[in-house]
Amino acid sequence: MMNIIEVKELTKVYEGRKAVDSVSFEIKKGEAFGLLGPNGAGKTTTISMLSCLIPPTSGDAHIEGKSIIKEPIEVKKRIGVVPQDIALYPTLSARENLFFWGEMYGLSGRRLKEKVDEVLQVVGLTERSKDRINKYSGGMKRRINIAVGLLPSPKLLILDEPTVGVDPQSRTNILESLRKLNKGGLTILYTSHYMEEVEFLCDRVAVMDLGKIIAQGTQNELRLLAGKMDSLKISTIDEVQMRLVEVIKKVSETDEVKIADKAIEILTLQGRKVLPKIIELLGNNSIRIKSVEVEEPNLESLFLHLTGKELRD
Repeated sequence: MMNIIEVKELTKVYEGRKAVDSVSFEIKKGEAFGLLGPNGAGKTTTISMLSCLIPPTSGDAHIEGKSIIKEPIEVKKRIGVVPQDIALYPTLSARENLFFWGEMYGLSGRRLKEKVDEVLQVVGLTERSKDRINKYSGGMKRRINIAVGLLPSPKLLILDEPTVGVDPQSRTNILESLRKLNKGGLTILYTSHYMEEVEFLCDRVAVMDLGKIIAQGTQNELRLLAGKMDSLKISTIDEVQMRLVEVIKKVSETDEVKIADKAIEILTLQGRKVLPKIIELLGNNSIRIKSVEVEEPNLESLFLHLTGKELRD
């Protein structure tokens, strides 16, 4: 699959300080790619360069083959941007805001009306579209902000921390909407300092700290990097014989198997793959299962492993 975006050695220096330091990554067409890191890691500066809002000090990036330095107008035609700050007029209705921004993107007439209806439907605010923005909750404002980014029918949607300051239900709505858009073929570049958002939405992730990318890959690749294993705990109604330990070890890709008080504890690099095999094995040996607990390393533990500090420090 072709790359929609290629970022090469992108650097931004402010007053002698490197806010972004030789950042490189690629995003495939149709992928959801996460840029994960704490506040001040350089995520917003990276996105501002990719959106052609600020020029890089050095390096370049190409979006659908167009350079952010040499062809910024062509780049802007291909992207939709959802900034961290809410860019809406509070005394206008949601629909009026969308018409205003649609005209700014060069839409007009029937096409503009159809597009406004379409994006309102996507963010689930058709019923409230005539209400003024200052009557909206924080989460609803964020959803209209995303609708603005979708107006130009972008090939790539860039979102900078789009759930900051919203309640958990609105956050879930936003993430579900974005996942649906991505499943429909839209390429997404998503920045966040909430690892659970990136884990929910993104196929691949680049972890940023102090202006540099310190790790990137699929979620599984990054979990392996953290050097931690999945931990499975299977509590059973029936007594488990020690002989089963050897059988479990043979059947699956396990590293350690222990039996204690009607419970089997297993360490493995592939918890989800191994679990069904073990459940089947226990069933074949007439052992009834009471409960199953699976604990997987996450991107939070990876960040701690790589930097020695927590993601929200």
